[in-house]
Amino acid sequence: MSDETFNEPRIRLNRIYTRMGDGGETRLAGGQQIPKDDRRIECYGTIDELNAFIGLARVTAEEGSGNCSGLIEMAQTLKRVQHELFNLGSILATLPEDVHPKQPRVTSIEVEKLERGIDFANEQLQALKSFVLPGGSRLEAELHVCRTVCRRAERLLVALAREQSVDEQALRYLNRLSDALFVWSRWVNHQLGVPETLWEPNAAASGTREQ
Repeated sequence: MSDETFNEPRIRLNRIYTRMGDGGETRLAGGQQIPKDDRRIECYGTIDELNAFIGLARVTAEEGSGNCSGLIEMAQTLKRVQHELFNLGSILATLPEDVHPKQPRVTSIEVEKLERGIDFANEQLQALKSFVLPGGSRLEAELHVCRTVCRRAERLLVALAREQSVDEQALRYLNRLSDALFVWSRWVNHQLGVPETLWEPNAAASGTREQ
């Protein structure tokens, strides 16, 4: 097994509401009670939001895989990313002094895996001559939503890193993931045989081109 093997979860969820958060506070993994609008909470809450949107994209990929074998691979990749995002949330929900050596987190292994995925997909794509507008296919548009939420999570983490210690791999991971989501959005359209919608400045109402 890899040296990066993490501890399995040690939780038991038999009650969903506790009333402990009714005053606008919550607890970190180490037991510290902090406001729910703390930057750290905002960071891993946004990563949770990203995970939900990636789950939506994964379902879309799975449902469309009958007509496109490449989407099976994409669904598997997105599922892996969901696990990685939960690992990232785990480390962000813990203050540095409370982190266990085997606590789930993202590492250089996850970053390098994303980079290989970007390179693999990008090799199959034509160079862009304009910016892409989301909407060529449903899955492509959903991956663009994931990309924008990922960028927001990255911005929040940068802000947190100015105030508190943040694992550098967490920042690297979100940066690569947003790049990956962009390339994957193009790749799924390529797999589906759907043309990309490119930005045309003069297609705006003020442009000269007739609509």
